[in-house]
Amino acid sequence: MDTAEAWVARLASPDFNQRDRVEFEAWCAGSNEHLQAYVQADRLHERVRELATDPLIAAAARAARRNPVHAQLRWMAMAASLAAVALVGLWQWNARGEQRFGTRVGEQREIVLGDGTRAMLDTDSEISVSLGAQRELRLQRGRVELDIAKAEQPFVAFAGNGTIHDIGTRFQLARHGDRVEVLLLEGEVSVQTAASTAPAVLKPGMLARYDASGEIRSGVADIEAAQGWTRGELVFKHRPLGELIAEMNRYSPTQLRLGEGRLEAIAVSGLFHAGDQEALIKALESGWSLKAERVTPTDVVLHAAQLH
Repeated sequence: MDTAEAWVARLASPDFNQRDRVEFEAWCAGSNEHLQAYVQADRLHERVRELATDPLIAAAARAARRNPVHAQLRWMAMAASLAAVALVGLWQWNARGEQRFGTRVGEQREIVLGDGTRAMLDTDSEISVSLGAQRELRLQRGRVELDIAKAEQPFVAFAGNGTIHDIGTRFQLARHGDRVEVLLLEGEVSVQTAASTAPAVLKPGMLARYDASGEIRSGVADIEAAQGWTRGELVFKHRPLGELIAEMNRYSPTQLRLGEGRLEAIAVSGLFHAGDQEALIKALESGWSLKAERVTPTDVVLHAAQLH
């Protein structure tokens, strides 16, 4: 926010030039947090400018000028009141508008929304949030765990062509292309798509999957594995190696590939640190008799050891 405040002042300066504009645009493009911080700072300053004509504040200023002995204390009190009103205005603007939050590859981030809801974003994920008469969250891509704060306003999540209605719960939502997965940890949610005749109601420990067809398939979730990624761990129990490679690749610029298609079906069990490709390579070489071929620093192909 300190840097965002500096940019607000710099953009308002009469000396602002094209070079400043290029630097500002590059700073905003650096991350979603930069842009969000600037929007908030600019809006806060706008609120302060709007309050400059407030009659109560004007009266306080006149009183301070008439009584210079207590002027400093009065101005401090007025400044505190001004900041409080400005922040309330900022919260109202955020509640009516839409906010976006995202993570880069290998990054995880916890966000507390304006209503108290906690959102844990997994690697390379993006959500948009609107807090109004109806609290809405849209998962653009990736995965998020939501601990929904209780409130009078309903909470609805959207992912792909499906809608998830929350009833004071904690659940995970994942989206990769048209494939969406809803996994319930606590409480109750209903999942519905345009193609479904009735919503699928999930109880704790259940999951629902759907894709572009809109067909909802429900089943039992692996809670231990589901909660692992929030700690930076991937828990696999007799799952295909192809799935492990795909999941680990989401957390790192170093991409692993299987040199032979038959390797994808190898059953793998273990706890792996998300993004630690070197540790995974060593584990596969020692425990599954695979051999790593480094094509480039960020491209590694895994082969069956006996082929070399």
